[in-house]
Amino acid sequence: MSEIAKLELNGTTYELPVIEGTENEKGIDIGKLRGSTGGYITIDPGFKNTGSTKSAITYLDGENGILRYRGYSIEELAEKASFLEVAYLVIYGELPTTEQNEVFTHSITNHTLVHEDMKQFFEAYPAKAHPMGVLSSMVCSLSTFYPESLDQDRDEEAIDLTIHRLIAKLPTLAAWSYKNSMRHPVVYPQNDLDYCENFLSMMFAMPTSEYKVDRTVVTALNKLLILHADHEQNCSTSTVRLVGSSHANLYASISAGISALWGPLHGGANQAVIEMLEQIHNDGGDVDKWVAKAKDKSDSFRLMGFGHRVYKNFDPRATIIKVACDDVLDKMGVDDPLLAIAKKLEKVALEDEYFKARNLYPNVDFYSGIIYKAIGIPTEMFTVMFSIGRLPGWIAQWKEMRENNEPIGRPRQIYTGYNVRDYVSIEKR
Repeated sequence: MSEIAKLELNGTTYELPVIEGTENEKGIDIGKLRGSTGGYITIDPGFKNTGSTKSAITYLDGENGILRYRGYSIEELAEKASFLEVAYLVIYGELPTTEQNEVFTHSITNHTLVHEDMKQFFEAYPAKAHPMGVLSSMVCSLSTFYPESLDQDRDEEAIDLTIHRLIAKLPTLAAWSYKNSMRHPVVYPQNDLDYCENFLSMMFAMPTSEYKVDRTVVTALNKLLILHADHEQNCSTSTVRLVGSSHANLYASISAGISALWGPLHGGANQAVIEMLEQIHNDGGDVDKWVAKAKDKSDSFRLMGFGHRVYKNFDPRATIIKVACDDVLDKMGVDDPLLAIAKKLEKVALEDEYFKARNLYPNVDFYSGIIYKAIGIPTEMFTVMFSIGRLPGWIAQWKEMRENNEPIGRPRQIYTGYNVRDYVSIEKR
Protein backbone atom coordinates (compact mmCIF):
# COMPACT_ATOMS: atom_id res chain seq x y z
CA MET A 1 0.00 0.00 0.00
CA SER A 2 1.35 3.43 -0.98
CA GLU A 3 2.26 5.84 1.79
CA ILE A 4 0.13 8.93 2.31
CA ALA A 5 1.24 12.14 4.01
CA LYS A 6 -1.41 14.15 5.83
CA LEU A 7 -1.48 17.93 6.17
CA GLU A 8 -3.84 19.47 8.69
CA LEU A 9 -4.82 23.04 7.86
CA ASN A 10 -7.59 25.07 9.53
CA GLY A 11 -9.28 21.92 10.76
CA THR A 12 -9.19 20.16 7.41
CA THR A 13 -6.89 17.21 6.68
CA TYR A 14 -5.45 16.91 3.19
CA GLU A 15 -3.90 13.70 1.92
CA LEU A 16 -0.75 13.99 -0.17
CA PRO A 17 0.70 11.01 -2.06
CA VAL A 18 4.27 9.90 -1.32
CA ILE A 19 6.47 9.23 -4.34
CA GLU A 20 9.25 6.63 -3.97
CA GLY A 21 12.27 6.28 -6.25
CA THR A 22 14.16 3.14 -7.20
CA GLU A 23 16.74 3.78 -4.46
CA ASN A 24 14.01 4.29 -1.83
CA GLU A 25 14.21 8.07 -1.98
CA LYS A 26 10.87 9.51 -0.88
CA GLY A 27 9.10 12.74 -1.64
CA ILE A 28 5.71 14.21 -0.80
CA ASP A 29 3.80 15.14 -3.95
CA ILE A 30 2.38 18.66 -3.48
CA GLY A 31 1.51 19.17 -7.14
CA LYS A 32 -2.20 19.67 -6.33
CA LEU A 33 -1.73 21.42 -2.98
CA ARG A 34 -2.55 24.94 -4.18
CA GLY A 35 -5.73 23.90 -5.91
CA SER A 36 -7.07 21.68 -3.15
CA THR A 37 -6.30 24.06 -0.25
CA GLY A 38 -7.60 27.24 -1.84
CA GLY A 39 -4.27 28.88 -2.62
CA TYR A 40 -1.75 27.60 -0.09
CA ILE A 41 1.77 26.92 -1.38
CA THR A 42 5.00 25.77 0.27
CA ILE A 43 7.97 28.06 0.87
CA ASP A 44 11.40 26.53 0.32
CA PRO A 45 14.14 29.16 -0.26
CA GLY A 46 16.70 27.84 -2.72
CA PHE A 47 14.50 24.76 -3.34
CA LYS A 48 16.67 22.83 -0.87
CA ASN A 49 13.83 20.43 -0.01
CA THR A 50 11.91 20.55 -3.28
CA GLY A 51 12.08 17.91 -5.97
CA SER A 52 11.36 19.60 -9.31
CA THR A 53 11.25 16.41 -11.35
CA LYS A 54 11.60 12.64 -11.42
CA SER A 55 14.80 11.67 -13.23
CA ALA A 56 16.43 8.42 -14.30
CA ILE A 57 19.85 9.90 -15.04
CA THR A 58 21.91 10.28 -11.86
CA TYR A 59 21.68 8.82 -8.37
CA LEU A 60 23.49 10.75 -5.64
CA ASP A 61 23.67 9.70 -1.98
CA GLY A 62 25.62 12.38 -0.14
CA GLU A 63 25.44 10.63 3.21
CA ASN A 64 27.23 7.51 1.95
CA GLY A 65 29.38 9.06 -0.79
CA ILE A 66 27.65 7.37 -3.74
CA LEU A 67 27.42 8.74 -7.28
CA ARG A 68 26.06 6.69 -10.18
CA TYR A 69 25.18 7.50 -13.78
CA ARG A 70 22.29 5.37 -15.08
CA GLY A 71 23.10 2.79 -12.39
CA TYR A 72 26.85 2.58 -13.10
CA SER A 73 29.21 3.61 -10.29
CA ILE A 74 31.42 6.60 -10.92
CA GLU A 75 34.41 4.56 -9.76
CA GLU A 76 33.95 1.93 -12.47
CA LEU A 77 33.21 4.42 -15.23
CA ALA A 78 36.24 6.58 -14.43
CA GLU A 79 38.49 3.53 -14.42
CA LYS A 80 37.21 1.77 -17.54
CA ALA A 81 35.31 4.15 -19.84
CA SER A 82 36.12 7.01 -22.17
CA PHE A 83 34.38 10.35 -21.75
CA LEU A 84 32.42 9.91 -24.98
CA GLU A 85 31.21 6.48 -23.80
CA VAL A 86 29.95 8.10 -20.60
CA ALA A 87 28.40 10.96 -22.58
CA TYR A 88 26.48 8.40 -24.66
CA LEU A 89 25.41 6.57 -21.50
CA VAL A 90 24.18 9.69 -19.74
CA ILE A 91 22.31 11.02 -22.79
CA TYR A 92 20.84 7.82 -24.22
CA GLY A 93 20.50 5.65 -21.11
CA GLU A 94 22.77 2.71 -21.96
CA LEU A 95 26.46 2.15 -22.64
CA PRO A 96 27.03 2.05 -26.40
CA THR A 97 27.71 -1.16 -28.30
CA THR A 98 30.86 -1.27 -30.41
CA GLU A 99 28.90 -0.16 -33.46
CA GLN A 100 27.02 2.58 -31.60
CA ASN A 101 30.26 3.86 -30.11
CA GLU A 102 31.92 4.00 -33.54
CA VAL A 103 28.99 5.86 -35.09
CA PHE A 104 28.73 8.29 -32.15
CA THR A 105 32.48 8.98 -32.04
CA HIS A 106 32.62 9.40 -35.83
CA SER A 107 29.74 11.89 -35.71
CA ILE A 108 31.40 13.91 -32.94
CA THR A 109 34.73 13.93 -34.77
CA ASN A 110 33.13 15.17 -37.99
CA HIS A 111 31.37 18.12 -36.34
CA THR A 112 34.22 19.72 -34.40
CA LEU A 113 34.71 22.59 -36.85
CA VAL A 114 32.74 25.78 -36.30
CA HIS A 115 31.64 28.14 -39.05
CA GLU A 116 34.40 30.47 -40.21
CA ASP A 117 32.13 33.46 -39.67
CA MET A 118 32.24 32.75 -35.94
CA LYS A 119 35.92 33.67 -35.93
CA GLN A 120 34.82 37.26 -36.44
CA PHE A 121 32.84 37.07 -33.20
CA PHE A 122 35.95 35.97 -31.31
CA GLU A 123 38.01 38.76 -32.84
CA ALA A 124 35.42 41.31 -31.68
CA TYR A 125 35.82 40.35 -28.00
CA PRO A 126 38.46 42.21 -26.01
CA ALA A 127 41.49 40.22 -24.88
CA LYS A 128 40.35 40.55 -21.25
CA ALA A 129 36.91 39.08 -21.92
CA HIS A 130 36.24 36.24 -19.49
CA PRO A 131 36.19 32.88 -21.36
CA MET A 132 32.90 31.90 -19.69
CA GLY A 133 31.16 35.00 -21.03
CA VAL A 134 32.56 34.29 -24.48
CA LEU A 135 31.61 30.60 -24.30
CA SER A 136 28.03 31.26 -23.21
CA SER A 137 27.55 33.80 -25.98
CA MET A 138 29.09 31.60 -28.66
CA VAL A 139 27.03 28.57 -27.70
CA CYS A 140 23.84 30.61 -27.90
CA SER A 141 24.93 32.00 -31.27
CA LEU A 142 25.15 28.45 -32.66
CA SER A 143 21.35 28.52 -32.90
CA THR A 144 21.64 31.31 -35.48
CA PHE A 145 23.90 29.15 -37.63
CA TYR A 146 21.57 26.16 -37.29
CA PRO A 147 18.08 27.76 -37.36
CA GLU A 148 16.47 24.34 -37.78
CA SER A 149 17.30 23.76 -34.09
CA LEU A 150 14.52 26.22 -33.21
CA ASP A 151 11.88 23.76 -34.41
CA GLN A 152 10.62 21.85 -31.38
CA ASP A 153 8.79 19.29 -33.53
CA ARG A 154 11.89 17.88 -35.22
CA ASP A 155 12.36 14.12 -35.31
CA GLU A 156 14.83 12.33 -33.05
CA GLU A 157 17.47 12.08 -35.77
CA ALA A 158 17.51 15.86 -36.19
CA ILE A 159 17.71 16.38 -32.42
CA ASP A 160 20.59 13.90 -32.22
CA LEU A 161 22.42 15.94 -34.86
CA THR A 162 22.10 19.05 -32.68
CA ILE A 163 23.33 17.07 -29.65
CA HIS A 164 26.34 15.75 -31.56
CA ARG A 165 27.18 19.18 -32.95
CA LEU A 166 27.15 20.68 -29.47
CA ILE A 167 29.35 18.00 -27.90
CA ALA A 168 31.75 18.30 -30.83
CA LYS A 169 31.94 22.07 -31.00
CA LEU A 170 32.08 23.04 -27.32
CA PRO A 171 35.79 22.11 -26.91
CA THR A 172 36.57 24.07 -30.08
CA LEU A 173 34.71 27.12 -28.83
CA ALA A 174 36.36 26.78 -25.40
CA ALA A 175 39.89 26.48 -26.82
CA TRP A 176 39.33 29.34 -29.22
CA SER A 177 38.09 31.57 -26.40
CA TYR A 178 41.43 30.92 -24.69
CA LYS A 179 43.41 31.57 -27.86
CA ASN A 180 41.51 34.83 -28.29
CA SER A 181 42.40 35.96 -24.77
CA MET A 182 46.06 35.28 -25.56
CA ARG A 183 45.74 36.94 -28.97
CA HIS A 184 47.14 33.75 -30.48
CA PRO A 185 45.97 32.34 -33.81
CA VAL A 186 43.37 29.61 -33.41
CA VAL A 187 44.31 25.96 -33.87
CA TYR A 188 41.83 23.89 -35.85
CA PRO A 189 40.59 20.51 -34.60
CA GLN A 190 42.29 17.37 -35.88
CA ASN A 191 40.19 14.35 -36.75
CA ASP A 192 42.97 11.86 -35.97
CA LEU A 193 42.98 12.83 -32.28
CA ASP A 194 40.54 11.65 -29.63
CA TYR A 195 38.25 14.02 -27.74
CA CYS A 196 40.63 14.99 -24.93
CA GLU A 197 43.73 15.02 -27.14
CA ASN A 198 42.01 17.27 -29.63
CA PHE A 199 41.04 19.79 -26.97
CA LEU A 200 44.56 19.93 -25.52
CA SER A 201 45.98 20.37 -29.01
CA MET A 202 43.65 23.29 -29.76
CA MET A 203 44.55 24.84 -26.41
CA PHE A 204 48.33 24.58 -26.48
CA ALA A 205 49.53 23.92 -30.02
CA MET A 206 50.71 26.65 -32.35
CA PRO A 207 49.87 26.50 -36.06
CA THR A 208 53.52 26.34 -37.06
CA SER A 209 54.68 23.66 -34.63
CA GLU A 210 53.76 20.08 -33.77
CA TYR A 211 52.23 19.47 -30.35
CA LYS A 212 52.49 16.10 -28.64
CA VAL A 213 49.97 15.36 -25.94
CA ASP A 214 51.13 13.51 -22.83
CA ARG A 215 49.06 10.36 -22.24
CA THR A 216 49.11 10.85 -18.46
CA VAL A 217 47.51 14.26 -18.94
CA VAL A 218 44.97 12.84 -21.38
CA THR A 219 44.02 10.10 -18.90
CA ALA A 220 43.59 12.61 -16.08
CA LEU A 221 41.49 14.93 -18.24
CA ASN A 222 39.31 12.03 -19.37
CA LYS A 223 38.63 11.12 -15.73
CA LEU A 224 37.92 14.73 -14.78
CA LEU A 225 35.36 15.13 -17.54
CA ILE A 226 33.68 11.86 -16.55
CA LEU A 227 33.53 12.90 -12.89
CA HIS A 228 31.77 16.13 -13.84
CA ALA A 229 29.38 14.67 -16.44
CA ASP A 230 26.28 15.06 -14.26
CA HIS A 231 25.44 15.79 -10.65
CA GLU A 232 21.69 15.64 -10.26
CA GLN A 233 19.55 18.82 -9.95
CA ASN A 234 22.20 21.42 -9.15
CA CYS A 235 21.94 25.14 -10.00
CA SER A 236 23.11 24.98 -13.63
CA THR A 237 21.26 21.74 -14.40
CA SER A 238 18.05 23.14 -12.96
CA THR A 239 18.64 26.26 -15.06
CA VAL A 240 18.94 24.17 -18.24
CA ARG A 241 15.70 22.37 -17.43
CA LEU A 242 13.87 25.57 -16.50
CA VAL A 243 14.94 27.40 -19.67
CA GLY A 244 14.26 24.30 -21.76
CA SER A 245 10.78 23.98 -20.24
CA SER A 246 9.78 27.07 -22.23
CA HIS A 247 10.70 25.06 -25.36
CA ALA A 248 13.83 27.12 -25.86
CA ASN A 249 16.24 25.35 -28.21
CA LEU A 250 19.10 23.24 -26.88
CA TYR A 251 21.80 25.82 -27.65
CA ALA A 252 19.97 28.55 -25.71
CA SER A 253 19.28 26.19 -22.80
CA ILE A 254 22.93 25.09 -22.55
CA SER A 255 24.08 28.71 -22.83
CA ALA A 256 21.93 29.50 -19.79
CA GLY A 257 23.47 26.57 -17.93
CA ILE A 258 26.96 27.87 -18.69
CA SER A 259 25.99 31.28 -17.31
CA ALA A 260 24.66 29.68 -14.12
CA LEU A 261 27.84 27.64 -13.75
CA TRP A 262 29.88 30.85 -14.10
CA GLY A 263 28.69 32.01 -10.68
CA PRO A 264 31.39 31.70 -8.00
CA LEU A 265 29.03 29.81 -5.67
CA HIS A 266 28.65 27.05 -8.25
CA GLY A 267 31.39 26.41 -10.77
CA GLY A 268 34.21 28.56 -9.48
CA ALA A 269 35.34 26.40 -6.55
CA ASN A 270 38.48 25.01 -8.20
CA GLN A 271 39.50 28.50 -9.25
CA ALA A 272 39.01 29.60 -5.64
CA VAL A 273 41.41 26.82 -4.58
CA ILE A 274 44.23 28.24 -6.71
CA GLU A 275 43.49 31.78 -5.52
CA MET A 276 43.70 30.52 -1.92
CA LEU A 277 47.06 28.86 -2.63
CA GLU A 278 48.29 32.11 -4.16
CA GLN A 279 47.16 33.98 -1.05
CA ILE A 280 49.09 31.60 1.20
CA HIS A 281 52.16 31.76 -1.07
CA ASN A 282 52.12 35.56 -1.19
CA ASP A 283 51.99 35.61 2.62
CA GLY A 284 55.18 33.57 2.84
CA GLY A 285 53.88 30.03 2.39
CA ASP A 286 53.43 29.19 6.09
CA VAL A 287 50.78 26.45 5.82
CA ASP A 288 50.54 25.95 9.59
CA LYS A 289 49.60 29.60 10.05
CA TRP A 290 46.72 29.36 7.58
CA VAL A 291 45.54 26.03 8.97
CA ALA A 292 45.32 27.71 12.38
CA LYS A 293 43.31 30.54 10.82
CA ALA A 294 40.92 27.99 9.30
CA LYS A 295 40.38 26.43 12.74
CA ASP A 296 39.75 29.83 14.37
CA LYS A 297 35.97 30.44 14.41
CA SER A 298 36.53 34.18 14.78
CA ASP A 299 38.64 34.30 11.61
CA SER A 300 36.81 34.75 8.29
CA PHE A 301 39.35 32.63 6.39
CA ARG A 302 38.07 29.30 5.08
CA LEU A 303 39.97 26.56 3.30
CA MET A 304 38.68 26.25 -0.24
CA GLY A 305 38.34 22.79 -1.80
CA PHE A 306 37.65 20.96 1.46
CA GLY A 307 34.37 19.30 2.40
CA HIS A 308 31.22 19.40 0.26
CA ARG A 309 27.67 20.66 0.77
CA VAL A 310 26.22 17.43 -0.63
CA TYR A 311 28.73 14.75 0.40
CA LYS A 312 28.73 14.49 4.18
CA ASN A 313 31.45 11.86 4.63
CA PHE A 314 33.62 11.96 1.50
CA ASP A 315 33.41 12.98 -2.12
CA PRO A 316 33.73 9.76 -4.17
CA ARG A 317 35.05 11.78 -7.11
CA ALA A 318 37.93 13.11 -5.01
CA THR A 319 39.12 9.59 -4.18
CA ILE A 320 39.39 8.86 -7.91
CA ILE A 321 40.96 12.09 -9.04
CA LYS A 322 43.55 12.16 -6.23
CA VAL A 323 45.31 9.23 -7.94
CA ALA A 324 45.22 11.01 -11.30
CA CYS A 325 46.52 14.18 -9.64
CA ASP A 326 49.49 12.33 -8.14
CA ASP A 327 50.19 10.71 -11.52
CA VAL A 328 50.20 14.07 -13.32
CA LEU A 329 52.47 15.75 -10.78
CA ASP A 330 54.89 12.80 -10.77
CA LYS A 331 54.99 12.52 -14.56
CA MET A 332 55.37 16.21 -15.29
CA GLY A 333 57.76 16.94 -12.45
CA VAL A 334 56.19 20.34 -12.01
CA ASP A 335 58.18 22.62 -9.71
CA ASP A 336 55.53 25.07 -8.57
CA PRO A 337 55.36 26.56 -5.05
CA LEU A 338 51.55 26.60 -5.19
CA LEU A 339 51.45 22.87 -5.81
CA ALA A 340 53.86 22.30 -2.93
CA ILE A 341 51.53 24.24 -0.64
CA ALA A 342 48.58 22.20 -1.93
CA LYS A 343 50.31 18.93 -1.04
CA LYS A 344 51.00 20.20 2.49
CA LEU A 345 47.36 21.22 2.93
CA GLU A 346 46.21 17.83 1.65
CA LYS A 347 48.45 16.06 4.18
CA VAL A 348 47.04 18.15 7.02
CA ALA A 349 43.43 17.55 6.00
CA LEU A 350 43.91 13.80 5.74
CA GLU A 351 45.76 13.46 9.06
CA ASP A 352 44.61 16.27 11.38
CA GLU A 353 41.83 15.17 13.75
CA TYR A 354 40.16 18.60 13.51
CA PHE A 355 39.54 18.16 9.80
CA LYS A 356 38.79 14.44 10.01
CA ALA A 357 36.15 14.97 12.71
CA ARG A 358 34.40 17.59 10.57
CA ASN A 359 34.72 15.64 7.31
CA LEU A 360 36.76 18.46 5.79
CA TYR A 361 38.43 16.18 3.28
CA PRO A 362 39.93 17.44 -0.01
CA ASN A 363 37.15 17.39 -2.59
CA VAL A 364 37.12 17.10 -6.39
CA ASP A 365 37.54 20.86 -6.79
CA PHE A 366 40.77 20.78 -4.77
CA TYR A 367 42.37 18.12 -6.98
CA SER A 368 40.95 19.37 -10.28
CA GLY A 369 42.36 22.83 -9.65
CA ILE A 370 45.79 21.35 -8.97
CA ILE A 371 45.68 19.25 -12.16
CA TYR A 372 44.59 22.16 -14.32
CA LYS A 373 47.30 24.33 -12.81
CA ALA A 374 49.93 21.64 -13.42
CA ILE A 375 49.09 21.18 -17.11
CA GLY A 376 49.05 24.90 -17.82
CA ILE A 377 45.35 25.74 -17.98
CA PRO A 378 44.84 29.28 -16.61
CA THR A 379 42.50 29.78 -13.68
CA GLU A 380 39.92 31.73 -15.68
CA MET A 381 39.52 28.63 -17.86
CA PHE A 382 38.76 26.28 -14.96
CA THR A 383 34.99 26.83 -15.12
CA VAL A 384 35.12 26.39 -18.88
CA MET A 385 36.63 22.95 -18.27
CA PHE A 386 33.76 22.24 -15.90
CA SER A 387 31.33 23.20 -18.69
CA ILE A 388 32.86 20.71 -21.12
CA GLY A 389 32.55 17.92 -18.58
CA ARG A 390 29.01 18.84 -17.50
CA LEU A 391 27.67 19.17 -21.06
CA PRO A 392 26.41 15.54 -21.38
CA GLY A 393 24.44 15.89 -18.17
CA TRP A 394 22.86 19.16 -19.27
CA ILE A 395 21.92 17.62 -22.60
CA ALA A 396 20.50 14.50 -20.93
CA GLN A 397 18.41 16.57 -18.54
CA TRP A 398 17.06 18.74 -21.39
CA LYS A 399 16.30 15.61 -23.42
CA GLU A 400 14.60 13.81 -20.52
CA MET A 401 12.43 16.84 -19.72
CA ARG A 402 11.38 17.09 -23.37
CA GLU A 403 10.60 13.37 -23.69
CA ASN A 404 8.54 13.44 -20.47
CA ASN A 405 6.49 16.39 -21.78
CA GLU A 406 7.14 18.27 -18.55
CA PRO A 407 5.29 21.58 -18.12
CA ILE A 408 6.92 24.98 -18.22
CA GLY A 409 8.60 25.82 -14.91
CA ARG A 410 6.70 28.42 -12.93
CA PRO A 411 7.62 28.78 -9.22
CA ARG A 412 5.21 30.63 -6.95
CA GLN A 413 5.93 33.31 -4.38
CA ILE A 414 4.57 34.96 -1.25
CA TYR A 415 4.17 38.68 -1.90
CA THR A 416 5.61 40.95 0.83
CA GLY A 417 5.39 44.37 -0.83
CA TYR A 418 3.00 47.34 -0.43
CA ASN A 419 -0.77 46.98 -0.44
CA VAL A 420 -2.68 48.96 -3.05
CA ARG A 421 -1.67 52.65 -3.24
CA ASP A 422 -2.99 55.67 -5.09
CA TYR A 423 -0.83 57.44 -7.63
CA VAL A 424 0.47 60.86 -6.51
CA SER A 425 1.46 63.39 -9.17
CA ILE A 426 5.13 64.34 -9.32
CA GLU A 427 4.41 67.91 -8.17
CA LYS A 428 3.02 66.62 -4.84
CA ARG A 429 5.71 64.08 -4.03
